[in-house]
Amino acid sequence: MSVAPPTTRLALGLLVGLAGCAEAQMPDPAVVARSYAEAARQGDSARIFALLSRESQRDFGREGTQKLVTESKAELARQGAALLAPGASIEALAEIRFDDGESALLELEGGVFRVSSLGTVPSRAQSPAEALGDFRRALARRSYSALVSVLSSDTRGALEGDLRSLVEGLENPETLDVKVSGDNAVVDVPGGHSVKLKREAGVWRIQDFD
Repeated sequence: MSVAPPTTRLALGLLVGLAGCAEAQMPDPAVVARSYAEAARQGDSARIFALLSRESQRDFGREGTQKLVTESKAELARQGAALLAPGASIEALAEIRFDDGESALLELEGGVFRVSSLGTVPSRAQSPAEALGDFRRALARRSYSALVSVLSSDTRGALEGDLRSLVEGLENPETLDVKVSGDNAVVDVPGGHSVKLKREAGVWRIQDFD
């Protein structure tokens, strides 16, 4: 199990605070980010602690925050400078978790949160963990469209090409040479595919294909 470095954990604590804001009038996340950047550049643990979410304050505590800041002063200084650099952009995200484990990702645009990732909405994963979460949700829903949306362009193209070739090869199933052995059968499909079938309670079902 990997552990995030101190500065990453502090930044995550700050992001949790930003995502947790659900007031009628949304505060500008850039103001909070600039405050954090200045505090990080100066190594001001008290200001950093004040900017953390309540959950992160509880997890780190004042002493824990001070220790992390002391151990990572140089890295925090570089982080603060990068955040204050011209051209740096600030994004605010919020995640809603449902009782069944599903979640929706919202992105702040023009002071309004809009759906960024939900169900069949194309994935915009910003980290491997988010991509894996999208993959898990697609598998859990047995959703082909959601599954395709999380695949890389190369993998998606290969999968769709294989399926298209399989569909074309099965266009006239009655003409294919099906080799039956008891309750099992196998057929070679034009295009280089093979389909295995199994009879269950008198009904033939697809067992495997490639």
